[in-house]
Amino acid sequence: MEHAIVTLKKGEGRTIKAGGAWIYDNEIASVVGSFADGDVVLIHDFDGYPMGKGYINRHSKIRVRMLTRHQEQEIDDDFWRMRLQAAWDYRKATVDTSSCRLVFGEADFLPGLVIDKFSDVLVVESLALGIDRYKEHLVEILKEILAADGVTIRGVYERSDARERLKEGMERVKGFLGQEFDTNVEIVENGVHYMVDVKEGQKTGFFLDQKYNRQSIRSICKGAKVLDCFTHTGSFALNAGQAGAASVLGLDASEPGVEQAKKNAALNGLSHIVDFECADVFEKLPKMEAAGEKFDVIILDPPAFTKSRNSVKNAVKGYREINLRAMKLIKDGGYLATCSCSHFMTYELFTKTIGQAAANVHKRLRQVSFATQAPDHPILWAADTSYYLKFYIFQVCDEK
Repeated sequence: MEHAIVTLKKGEGRTIKAGGAWIYDNEIASVVGSFADGDVVLIHDFDGYPMGKGYINRHSKIRVRMLTRHQEQEIDDDFWRMRLQAAWDYRKATVDTSSCRLVFGEADFLPGLVIDKFSDVLVVESLALGIDRYKEHLVEILKEILAADGVTIRGVYERSDARERLKEGMERVKGFLGQEFDTNVEIVENGVHYMVDVKEGQKTGFFLDQKYNRQSIRSICKGAKVLDCFTHTGSFALNAGQAGAASVLGLDASEPGVEQAKKNAALNGLSHIVDFECADVFEKLPKMEAAGEKFDVIILDPPAFTKSRNSVKNAVKGYREINLRAMKLIKDGGYLATCSCSHFMTYELFTKTIGQAAANVHKRLRQVSFATQAPDHPILWAADTSYYLKFYIFQVCDEK
């Protein structure tokens, strides 16, 4: 099969040469040959040196997404099976696979494709035109791979409704891939039961990336009065409750999220310990401070305050504000678990922002731990966007 040839400008392509997966529109000198958007193309350096294959899309600033470094590699069933088998083997070696992310896009060398497994259900998110045409076929191959290990999938739901699809010139879509099924799925993570709504929940229905961070707060929550901010469907709060907290309050601005969190508390027999309230965290924390409330442990798991470089300054203010407010509400010697899930809020910037918040309220921080996302969301070095979650636990001490 003849492929069009994309030739890079001299001095460009640094990202893919360092191991990344994207070639931007302004890095390309020429495209020779006929192709349609979404087709696989050959990549050549400025001097004709072969660099591999990827799929092209003229609607996107990310003009080419790399599939392989080997120009002779055919993009066929054997290729897809190799990639998906490697993704599954990696999860079996590194995480609890009862519920996990099976495919994490570029970090699994399958650019633009995300597949989450919630018990016996798969949720698929396609974010790139090139992978979109293969998604249903890839799901069938993945189901075969899982079945070979005795894992049966009862249903597949597509959640390709993220705004990023618009940048690819694609419509946002969601719906069943194959037979319809009950989209409320019960999962168990760290011994906590959750009902996950794969149809209407945020993103693919549940944030699997915090799995081991949720577990890590348990030791500091025994007998503690705990506040969980931006609780979503109650995951950190329920881990605290199950760890033996004296009381837990979860706050979230989403009414549906809070309702689901209350149901999850009941599912785990924790309604007498863990309570939830629909509230704006930025408004609620100052009111709690004014009322003289204090907590032993506060957890901050906010949504990404920035999804672009342009809004980083405002995001810094947001992170500084909530961390500052939380530190004022923590008893001397209590604990703060705080995180950022924005790729643009880098480790260095997030760390500096927390330090500024502590200085502003005259608190001293003793770092207990630092972590990133769970291993089923692997960080591929040189693919910067794959490293996004930063998670600290601190002991917060008054200045002595």
